[in-house]
Amino acid sequence: MLAFVILAGLIGAGATAVLDLWNLLLRATLGLPLPPWHLIGRWFAGLPKGQLVHRDGIAQSSPVANELAIGWVCHYLVGILFAAVLLAVWGVGWAQAPSFGPALIVGLVTVGAGWFILQPGMGVGVACSGAPKPSLARLQNVVGHVVFAVGLYATALIVG
Repeated sequence: MLAFVILAGLIGAGATAVLDLWNLLLRATLGLPLPPWHLIGRWFAGLPKGQLVHRDGIAQSSPVANELAIGWVCHYLVGILFAAVLLAVWGVGWAQAPSFGPALIVGLVTVGAGWFILQPGMGVGVACSGAPKPSLARLQNVVGHVVFAVGLYATALIVG
């Protein structure tokens, strides 16, 4: 069990860091904005109070103390959770001999968490349907989660 927790933590944090580096690269090369971690922190902070959906948009909701820190911590905890799912389904042995297929499956399946939980909860609609450019947002979501999958695989190669 300890090996599972350690591997999930290392692989999930590593994969999340790869995604963050990807976002920095997109900002530097294409001028794309970084994810709004303060707003994601605001959304997570509302969950214990029973607020899952911000119908008028998360930006219209009142700021909460430490929302940026909450957003970053939750971002990494979710990455660790997704790595734990990968290890739970394919076993801890996957980390000792990783293959890209399971990482890609987890990466693509987790797009659904954003499309059907986070984005509607933040008031952007299912699969970014309320975003200014929904198709572009969806493409960025899918590509980002494939990058996360690459991070899962690469980190497992390093730590396994």
